[in-house]
Amino acid sequence: MADAGVASRRECEALILAGEVSVNGHLVNTLPAWVDFQSDDIRVGGTRLKPVEQHVYIVLFKPRGVVCTNSDPEGRPRAIDLIKHPLNTRLYCVGRLDLDSSGLLFLTNDGELANRLTHPRYEVHKGYEVVLGGSIDAADLRSLEEGIFLPDRDGEGSRTSRSELRLLKRDREKTTIYMELREGRNRQIRRMMQRVGHPVKKLRRVKFGPIQLKGLAVGEWRELMSAELRTLRRAAGLLPSRPGHAPKNQARTGARATRQEANLIAPKSGMKSAIKSATRNLGAGIDFDSGAHILSTAKARANPKDAAPTKATPRSSPKPASKAPVHRERGRETTRGESRGTTRAAPRSAPRGKPTGKSSGKSRGNARGSR
Repeated sequence: MADAGVASRRECEALILAGEVSVNGHLVNTLPAWVDFQSDDIRVGGTRLKPVEQHVYIVLFKPRGVVCTNSDPEGRPRAIDLIKHPLNTRLYCVGRLDLDSSGLLFLTNDGELANRLTHPRYEVHKGYEVVLGGSIDAADLRSLEEGIFLPDRDGEGSRTSRSELRLLKRDREKTTIYMELREGRNRQIRRMMQRVGHPVKKLRRVKFGPIQLKGLAVGEWRELMSAELRTLRRAAGLLPSRPGHAPKNQARTGARATRQEANLIAPKSGMKSAIKSATRNLGAGIDFDSGAHILSTAKARANPKDAAPTKATPRSSPKPASKAPVHRERGRETTRGESRGTTRAAPRSAPRGKPTGKSSGKSRGNARGSR
């Protein structure tokens, strides 16, 4: 009935309980009641309901001074008046914003989705940028995040659920915060801030579930794209989550942790460089154990009992097998035991010129003594 544009969901329930609804000629005055809208004859007050129209999903940047109701006795501007859709479909606001608030607003004729997006049980979060009067301290921020007791209209009241709160900017005159709620009480943020002594100067909704307020000027609207609608329905529980799908930030975190673990267990030798090079391609299936061994990749995973761990081979070139000292000559290298030829290379510390003695055949010591 609500999808057909009869009234709001609560007003439709009141009509059913009042005996104004009949299905296939039988009076229905109890709840819940299930019908097939395409095949059943549903009448409200004797008038048969028309088939459900095509679902429309609209994102609006609601300006301040606009109300989120379809019937306003005071004649103020309404959010639905800003939507000029070619189908001329009757739309309803999802998650209302008060007169002095602005930001992201959903409008749709899909009653099931609207109910799930606003019901606290499904915990579809909504994000707000809030400008407060004065400089708020850390104690008030913690109390706002943990929850504050708010009285109801009947005087009983309850504590608000825990919310995510982030400080954006603060000075003597005002404080800007980002606040994320998973429930939608009447004027909840304004009442919470009033309780801690910091009245709201400006409030704007910037996020509703996975949808963010981007690419729209104040008063502009657009239809949801198919990918956005899928993510929104998945957040509301109308679509199952994708199996085996991990968020990108979670995958990066796991890769970073594996690299850190590999660096911790690797010694300061060439093995560390080998393990570090192996972690560059984590998708290749290389695993690490506590003994700093690199196990076999696909073979080890297929037959873990047969695959024996092998030590990592350093990247650097292996040292010579022989420990014999190497003697360097100009243009060639020789080891002890090889023929060195008739001429022996002079030490690096020796001067290149001729020794200053009486004859060139004298030893270096005699030459020095003659000086």
